[in-house]
Amino acid sequence: MRLTFERGTIAIEGNESTVPHTTWDEQTDTNRTLGFRYRDIKNHLDASDIEYEDDVLDLIQSPELTTEIELRGYQQQALNRWLSERRGVVVLPTGAGKTYVGIEAIAETNHSAFVIVPTLDLVDQWKSELEMFNVPIGEYTGREKTLKPITISTYDSAYNHAEKLGNRFKLLVFDEVHHLASESYRQIAQLFAAPFALGLTATFEREDDKHEVLGELLGGKIYEIETAELTGEYLSEYTVERITVELTPKEREMYDENVETFRNYLISTDITMRGPEDFQKVVLRSGNDPRAWRAVRSRNEARQIAYSSESKLDELAILLEQHRDDRIIIFTRYNDLVYDVSNRFFIPSITYTTDKDERQHILKRFRNHTYDAIVSSQVLNEGIDVPDANIGVILSGTGSSREYRQRLGRILRPSGDTAHLYEIVSSGTGEIRTSTRRKS
Repeated sequence: MRLTFERGTIAIEGNESTVPHTTWDEQTDTNRTLGFRYRDIKNHLDASDIEYEDDVLDLIQSPELTTEIELRGYQQQALNRWLSERRGVVVLPTGAGKTYVGIEAIAETNHSAFVIVPTLDLVDQWKSELEMFNVPIGEYTGREKTLKPITISTYDSAYNHAEKLGNRFKLLVFDEVHHLASESYRQIAQLFAAPFALGLTATFEREDDKHEVLGELLGGKIYEIETAELTGEYLSEYTVERITVELTPKEREMYDENVETFRNYLISTDITMRGPEDFQKVVLRSGNDPRAWRAVRSRNEARQIAYSSESKLDELAILLEQHRDDRIIIFTRYNDLVYDVSNRFFIPSITYTTDKDERQHILKRFRNHTYDAIVSSQVLNEGIDVPDANIGVILSGTGSSREYRQRLGRILRPSGDTAHLYEIVSSGTGEIRTSTRRKS
């Protein structure tokens, strides 16, 4: 029996016995399975005392990998849990040092490792951290394609090249691993034959429950520690306060009119809003139903009125004055509100349109206290190294608990100061429900 790697699959030649997870490929007269089943197949063959020739892995040779990191107690617990099977997902709050767990996993494996991250910013951050190994660090992205014993890639590039890279590494490290659960990205894990895999995230669960597939791909969640368990000693203590403001009379009138338009459409079509999938029914109808299109537009306008009310900006002015000696990050959902805040209070803004050089310039000035506040839409939720801040203000957001925890994590850093997260919501609107849902 002979095992080989072919374009993201394991081919098994010359076998007469049943091998789990495989199907017969008539074109090549072999049993075949996806690359990530390589470890399972080897375990089965070894346990069954079946002799075989293993030609699957063509590993990039690696020098001795050592570090001088001293892990914190919880980080060591997470690493030990992973080392027991060398598979699984570690969940640590933002700011708790999950990168160091990944680096130590690479050192313990002491062989070629492929690190996969969502953004080029995180590629650069990982490259900087991995320099402690004193070995060349490779990059496999749209801007550079260099393979080294330790190579960093984005999810997009890993997805595009998994078929040819899938047998070159002993260990996969997935940062922000909740991205892996998407329909396309999960193929990265499926097409790699690496026997060891580690997922890292601060927010394991997804609203669509697709995270459940990570159990099959990586071994599931093996370690998690909550923010509350680390505050005081490793992360700053924090408070959360929800501030409710009133819409102006004009805003209230416009909000109620738009809500009524949307509700009337639901009543006329007998659609009950139980979750996002029900709203998608209305969106699908809007392509050829003018009333559905008006209903969707009205709902979106109502939400934007609630999220961007004038009273929120008045309340923000009070908080900025109250915390004028603090470090403040203001979070919004819509770019229009980012620019309104930036123009009204002369606060630097970061959105998805902000180029990398300008973003780094703003964050550098925030770090050295030239700027004491920045305002951003959703681009600071993950994937960017945000300098220390101790005040967060949420002006608007989605109902995602992941987004909420990510924003909270942006102000929880090792510090003697207590962090404060304020959430400003509009009274008598659906935003109250959204706020409650994301904290659950």
